[in-house]
Amino acid sequence: MAAARRLKRVAASQPGFLSLKSSTQPADLLSSRRKRVSKNKKKNWNKHSDIHDVEEFLEDVRLQERTTGGLLSEKSDDTLFFLDVGEQRNTAAKAAEPVEGKEKKKGKQSRPLRIDLILQSDSLVPPPKDVLAYQQPNAKKLRRIAEKAERLAAKAVVTQRHKRLLNRRSVIRPTKTAVTDANNNPDRDYYDIWQQESKDVGDSWYLQQTGKKLVKRPEKLNEKPSVLPAVEVIAPGGSYNPDFFSHQALLQEAHEVEVKKKKEEEKVERQLAFNKDDAATEETVFQEQVEGLVEEEENEEENTVDQQAEDVPVGAIAQAEKKSEKQRKKQKAEKIKEQQQLAIKRQIEKRQQLFQLRSIKASIKEKEQITMKRREQRKAKQEAQKSQPRRLGRLKFQAQDLEVQLSDELANSLLRLKPEGSVVKDRFKSMQKRNLIEPRERAKFKRRHKLKYVEKRAFRQIT
Repeated sequence: MAAARRLKRVAASQPGFLSLKSSTQPADLLSSRRKRVSKNKKKNWNKHSDIHDVEEFLEDVRLQERTTGGLLSEKSDDTLFFLDVGEQRNTAAKAAEPVEGKEKKKGKQSRPLRIDLILQSDSLVPPPKDVLAYQQPNAKKLRRIAEKAERLAAKAVVTQRHKRLLNRRSVIRPTKTAVTDANNNPDRDYYDIWQQESKDVGDSWYLQQTGKKLVKRPEKLNEKPSVLPAVEVIAPGGSYNPDFFSHQALLQEAHEVEVKKKKEEEKVERQLAFNKDDAATEETVFQEQVEGLVEEEENEEENTVDQQAEDVPVGAIAQAEKKSEKQRKKQKAEKIKEQQQLAIKRQIEKRQQLFQLRSIKASIKEKEQITMKRREQRKAKQEAQKSQPRRLGRLKFQAQDLEVQLSDELANSLLRLKPEGSVVKDRFKSMQKRNLIEPRERAKFKRRHKLKYVEKRAFRQIT
């Protein structure tokens, strides 16, 4: 601090320094005496250090920079002084000036408002340089990459990445820019702004990479889950006043459905039925309880016989004798001979196939016919399954009962007709049959707490 203050005092005392403030005089700074204070203690540094002259000098320097843009001592005489020769009025020059835009109004010239003058900056000090505005992320890395590219370009070396970019650019064809037609052109394309599909604008590859291009809808989603109609019309026999034969045909169909259900119930009963003669009696129960006691005694006798047999010493296991060199050579020769015979046999079979071309062609043709027949059967089966309900859940689809009336239940008029079935249930079953929803069953109500019965006093009095 002392060294800096000494330098500022020396600079202010120079004859070339010009001060804007009259209070700051170099003579006063030199004549002032310093107090004799011990500076070897830190607490006396700020207490007995006079920096008033340094602050005045720095304030004077800052004032000169704000008002004149620098120190007065460094300015030239032309910038500080000018020769006042009075106002020169040249009417001819003013008349010769070209008037741009509208003609100037007579009278006083427009001056800026006072508020605008106050808000304007009156400092000639340039604003500080924003270092962050000139910074670039990964500048060193980018500079190294650019230098490396320049070196490779000087050597005429093409990198693999540059080759891929060139190949991709060659594949991508430049799209023609759409030229918008005028509104009064009758030949322009019609465009509906209310349509759902968005108009593709731009490169398809760019739209796909940015996620703005819609994914192509698979053709499978456009197919209906079933070919059955939404509303199935009942047979003519289901009318309120049906024909006799059509009504009998509907009754026969309902009869076949009931017979089928009856057969399934009888089948389940037969599978669950048992013979009464095979029922358990006291004797069979006693035999089951006693079973196993006699076998234990027989097992004990067998164990004693086995123990006696184990006491007999067992001879040593005979080891396989090692083959001699002659035997190994003979075995190898036989193996080679078998392989040669097998190869000769295969060649003979291939030659024989040349004379069997007719039979081979016939067998191939027969296989192709079988394959085509199976393919047609499989296709027909798939077409038949389209009209059948699929298994979508854990439950199987149960067809709705036929709504049919007996012959004695037929009404003579619509007034006496008894309605049957439910529209809601019919629609629900139709959606299940068309594979729109899975078959479901009514949720069972499960009581959380048991019912508690309480006899009231009035009930006991009555009984």
